[in-house]
Amino acid sequence: MSSLFGSMSIALQSLLAQQGALGVVANNIANASTPGYSREIPILEETPPVFSGNVLVGTGVTMAHVESVRDDVLNLRIQQETQQQSSLNSYLDSMNQVQAAFNETQGGGLQSVLSSFFNSFQALAADPTNSSLRQGVITAGQNLANVFNQTSQNLATMQQGLDKSVVQTVTQVNQLSSQIADLNHQIQAVSISGQDAGPLLDQRDQALQSLSQLVDTAVTYSGDGTVSVTTTNGALLVEGNQSQPLTVQINSSGMHDVFSQGTDITSAITGGELKGYLNARDGDIPTTQSDLDNLAVSLTSAVNAQQQAGFDSSGVRGQNFFVPFTPQAPGSNAGAALSMAVAVTNPDQVAASSDGTTGSGGNATALAGLQNQPIVSGQTPADYYSNLVFQLGNSVSNASAEQDAVNMVLQQLKNQQSATSGVSLDEEATNLILYQRAYEAAARVMSVIDELTSTTIAMVTAS
Repeated sequence: MSSLFGSMSIALQSLLAQQGALGVVANNIANASTPGYSREIPILEETPPVFSGNVLVGTGVTMAHVESVRDDVLNLRIQQETQQQSSLNSYLDSMNQVQAAFNETQGGGLQSVLSSFFNSFQALAADPTNSSLRQGVITAGQNLANVFNQTSQNLATMQQGLDKSVVQTVTQVNQLSSQIADLNHQIQAVSISGQDAGPLLDQRDQALQSLSQLVDTAVTYSGDGTVSVTTTNGALLVEGNQSQPLTVQINSSGMHDVFSQGTDITSAITGGELKGYLNARDGDIPTTQSDLDNLAVSLTSAVNAQQQAGFDSSGVRGQNFFVPFTPQAPGSNAGAALSMAVAVTNPDQVAASSDGTTGSGGNATALAGLQNQPIVSGQTPADYYSNLVFQLGNSVSNASAEQDAVNMVLQQLKNQQSATSGVSLDEEATNLILYQRAYEAAARVMSVIDELTSTTIAMVTAS
């Protein structure tokens, strides 16, 4: 290889190697802003040396392969934090809507109409023969019932919307699982052929990242380049080039549960958007709805009982003010807020009198006094409702604080990932000059050898 033709072969190999390296640099620069792209580096290796006589001489350089710079452990950490971030995001989006349904900060919530209802009895007690005030009591009751109805309906609508989100998210999980299984197949084939699977690995990392936004995942890397994906509690999503789709089934509450291979895994889901939707759909919203129903039942019962203790303007014993609640099941108050309605239609039927006389307002005073009586789970109506709103706000506040902490950790991890796998244009500019100069030098060697070869041929011909 010490001959002129041997040297020309070395120079030619160098040209090809530097040209390939320049192509890698160009690709890095082109993808500097591409989400999920992992920087590639050309691996240049010395070709095996040979003996020329008794001397061992080099045979040049070759570009052995292209290597993507990635940290799988760091990627797993990012996926874990992404699961928590997405869970908190979807939960907070849902609960902010629940808070808005009560609209207390704008003065349009239940608190104001509850106060107006009791205040209407207090006003009637001062002038029990006033027909306008009697009608005002009925109107205030209707307003109160309407707010209970509307708030309950809003909660039910939100819960149904979240249920649809659960179904849609499961569909997206299945699509991504299928995509990852297909990429596993392609990566395995490329790896067997000895080629760099960097672009396919980037696509799979992006798909895994998207999947972790939807559901909690546990990823296991195999020696053949494929990954296996399960939920953190072991429900299989991807194994090799096969995906295992999740399914949904309607439960006794009319909501969709999530199943894996026939097993209900709804309560075992611990992260991703799916977890946030489930927490709101199956936890906070039903709890809030139940508290609202309990308040409606207690108000209905207490007001009806006190109304029956008095007398209307005709001296007749008072009848139910609200339509009595009929439980759908023994011991259940479900549906009380949604069905709450005023039974009294005639202002004269309001039982303001405590003794049957026309000018008595004693019972109206007693009805107004219910506002300060512990008629709901040992609390006044206002205190019980305030506690309900406080619990909502506290849940949102705690989730927001946790979200801030997770966002900070996730940003730090992404910064580390960028430092490891991201493209530095300054570094690529340096590499560009390096490979350019090496290419020019190899070309110069080719030119010199060409001249020497021509001279040698001319000398041989002349002799």
